[in-house]
Amino acid sequence: MRTPTRTRAHKRRTAVALAIALAAGLGSAALTALPATAAADSVKVQYRTSATGATADQAEPWFKVVNNGSSTVALNQVTFRYYFKADGPNTQYRYACSWAVKGCANITGTFGTLATPTATADRYLEVTFTGGAGSLAPGADTGDMQLRFYRADWQTLNQSDDYSFSASRTAYGDWDKVTARLGPNTVWGTAPGGNTPDPTPTPTGPTPSPTPTDPGPSGATLFDDFTYTSSTDPAIAAHGWSVRSNSGGPGVPNATWAPENVTFAAEAGNSIMNLETSTAGTGESTKQTEVLTKASKFKNGTYAARVKFSDAPKYGPDGDHLVQTFFTINDLKAPMADDYAEYDFEYLPNGGWGEPANILYTTSWETYRPDPWEAVNQHSESRISYAGWHDLVLTIDNNAITYYVDGQVFGTHDAKYLPERPMSINFNQWLIDLNGQPGSTPRAYDQKVDYVLHVKDQVLTPAQVAAKVGGYRTAGTAFVDNVPNG
Repeated sequence: MRTPTRTRAHKRRTAVALAIALAAGLGSAALTALPATAAADSVKVQYRTSATGATADQAEPWFKVVNNGSSTVALNQVTFRYYFKADGPNTQYRYACSWAVKGCANITGTFGTLATPTATADRYLEVTFTGGAGSLAPGADTGDMQLRFYRADWQTLNQSDDYSFSASRTAYGDWDKVTARLGPNTVWGTAPGGNTPDPTPTPTGPTPSPTPTDPGPSGATLFDDFTYTSSTDPAIAAHGWSVRSNSGGPGVPNATWAPENVTFAAEAGNSIMNLETSTAGTGESTKQTEVLTKASKFKNGTYAARVKFSDAPKYGPDGDHLVQTFFTINDLKAPMADDYAEYDFEYLPNGGWGEPANILYTTSWETYRPDPWEAVNQHSESRISYAGWHDLVLTIDNNAITYYVDGQVFGTHDAKYLPERPMSINFNQWLIDLNGQPGSTPRAYDQKVDYVLHVKDQVLTPAQVAAKVGGYRTAGTAFVDNVPNG
């Protein structure tokens, strides 16, 4: 990955603000809570949050529905609601499903307005299931439903006083501030004071189309859930990946690429790859990380990954000019060669390249010359914090290159930047320089990756990407690669 030239002539700014401001809290009159145990047909809801801050880029309520009755329950008869306070009377929200054991394609979210607003709730997210979600035997649960929502205008969201939100709920537990119905009957939870979880939502305005029930067009596919034990796991190489150890750029002079700092661990039921980059203020102390496909066989189609960017270090002082990435690239055969190609998501949590603070770039490259430096590229940018998990999607067809962040178009780049040759798929984390934090105190930063997907020669929507990934996970498929070489 090369350092992009940020020429004013090519700048395309996208004022995408991925933080959410929901006002949250717990005080209001309420109905008497329904009991946790019920009759033969009954369910309860367990809740945790993956975004605990008073402000967050998006609300991330995660759920499990548990059959606490004595007979089998069809999930398409179950509906549950999460209650929150809107930022304003005209504020609209968007729902998304990041991952679910039952498959995101089988879970739909819509928004409604409470008949009796309270200090902590005037809206709700209502979640329903399709027939494809199946049923629950007595005592069984749905497994993870990693849901999220955000403002349609991408403005900052503050969730600290939402009725159903609890920052302390970082592990699943019964939560009666979410209500559930089985058919027409409320069987779980307490709605905010004076309201009843009636079966008919009152729409608040346009809502996104339901997640497709199919994963979109088929095609040769690479999917990897990163279910490995360590950077030396033989399956990594067998699956076509290389954990970088050779010297060279990008990054500060004399830095090393450290395979041992690429690790794998389970988080919320998924296997997560972590890239740690560390330094003590010198090139020799700097350890960077990169994972890439050994084959350059990827060209047109859809590329997707769920990536967690970090603003703050895992330890030590902050401020380094760090680059956290997901990108595709091929080799530059000669300066200004016109068959070079590179397509980047690059997040700089502390600025760099002349930027004073955090910024996300997407860049499409035609070519460059390293010395003297000259670059031909087109890019889009957003100068806000992107700390947290994000769904990154890149599509390339014969007409354009389109970048998506969390389901929304981030930038569309021109046909002149389309690739002429296949590329590799890469993740890396590295330091531009040592000027952002000149101290010698050791510090380290993490970049996490949940999965990667490529579908050859097919343009998928972000919703179709989620459905395809959900399908692999529901089937227990951790890896597939039938993309041909060449």
